[in-house]
Amino acid sequence: MPIRPILRYPNPGLKTVCAPVTAFDASLAELADDLLATMRAAPGVGITAAHIGVFLRITVLELGRADGVRLYVNPQITWRSQETMSHAEGSVSMPGATEEVTRPRAIGFRYQDAGGNVHEEAAEDFLAICLQHEIDQLDGIFWLQRLSRLKRDRLVKRWEKMQG
Repeated sequence: MPIRPILRYPNPGLKTVCAPVTAFDASLAELADDLLATMRAAPGVGITAAHIGVFLRITVLELGRADGVRLYVNPQITWRSQETMSHAEGSVSMPGATEEVTRPRAIGFRYQDAGGNVHEEAAEDFLAICLQHEIDQLDGIFWLQRLSRLKRDRLVKRWEKMQG
């Protein structure tokens, strides 16, 4: 489980739309393990393969050690609630930078597990926010794109100052 280098904002790879996973084999399990190790080292609660420059639709979440690790392969949102909530978001690709983002409070989603089995679930609150954030990344939408232009510009300026 090596820790892999994370693409840093504004790397153009962070705008890449990821391809579906078609091989459910040992290399997928190895990638999932590497993602978990990399996410924990960052640290973060979610990471996609795109964050490490592997443009496949896979994400790993660990909202807390007690919640366990969740692996989602080829996730897609099937419905979104009308009710929204705001939550501070950030990215392993922009460590130390956070801003409030408003998203649907609940979602329905479909995904595959490491064996290729299809699952359909619903999520709400923090889990729903995290899934939307990571699925956006798989779709080539970096979280900054969910901010108003003013908030985005301010955050990017702060980020650039933090980088020296």
